[in-house]
Amino acid sequence: MKIDLNADAGESFGAFRMGRDEELFEFISTVNVACGFHAGDPLTMQATLELAKQKNVAVGAHPGYQDLVGFGRRILEATPEQVYADTVYQVSALAGFARLASIKLSHVKAHGALSTRAWVHAPTAEALARATKDFDPNLPLMVLPGTFLESEAQKLNVKMLIEAFPERAYLKDGRLAPRSMAGSSIHDPKEAARRAVQMVKFHRVEAIDGGWFELAPQTLCIHGDNPHAPEIAREVRAALEAEGITISNAGL
Repeated sequence: MKIDLNADAGESFGAFRMGRDEELFEFISTVNVACGFHAGDPLTMQATLELAKQKNVAVGAHPGYQDLVGFGRRILEATPEQVYADTVYQVSALAGFARLASIKLSHVKAHGALSTRAWVHAPTAEALARATKDFDPNLPLMVLPGTFLESEAQKLNVKMLIEAFPERAYLKDGRLAPRSMAGSSIHDPKEAARRAVQMVKFHRVEAIDGGWFELAPQTLCIHGDNPHAPEIAREVRAALEAEGITISNAGL
C-alpha cells in the first residue's frame, strides 16, 4: 500500500515569510507551489522549485484567486472565463520556471477559496478542470471526493488525484469544516497522524458534525501555513510507515 503526502508551499511574498518549507520538504513526496496570485512571487517560485529538486519532491501548480491581502481565502466574484484564464496563466508561470529547472509538473491543485468554490459551484469547477486539461491533458487535478470539482473533472475525462486532509476537520457531507468553525484545524501532530492512518487504511474519517465520511484518498495534504506543519508531516509520515504504507508521489 502506498500514499502520496503533499503540502502547500512557496507561499512567501517578497519580504513576508510564510511557512517552514525547508523543514517540511524532508517529510513529503509532493509540493503544491503558489503561483503568485494568492501568495508567492517569481523569486519564491524559483527558490521553491530548486528546493523541491534538491529534496526529490514532485512539483504541482497551486493556482488561487488573485487575492494577496486575503491569502486567497476569500471567494471573489470571478466568471468561469476569468477562472479559466487565471488558472492557465498561473500554471503557465510555474511551468516556465519548472522547465528551466528541468522539472516536470506532476499535477494542478486549486488553493483556498477557489477550491472551496469549485466544490459547490459547477461552473467554477468546470473552468478549473477544463483549464487543467487544455494546458496538459496528462496533468492530473487534485479533487475532494463528492464535490462538483470531482464530477466536472469526470465529465471532461480529466485525470484526478483524490485528496484528503488529516489536519483539517470534515463535515459529514465530505466538505472541509469552515475555518471559522471551532476545531476546524488540527494542530496536534499525533491526532493528525491517527486520522491519516484511518483515512488510508480504513477509508473513512470522523465528521465534526457527527457520523463518518467514506473516502479512498490517493494523496494526503498538509497545509504549509499551519505553524506546526513540519511536526505534523513528520508524525503523519512515521505513523503511515509504521503501518507498512509507503510514501510515494502519485502524480508522476
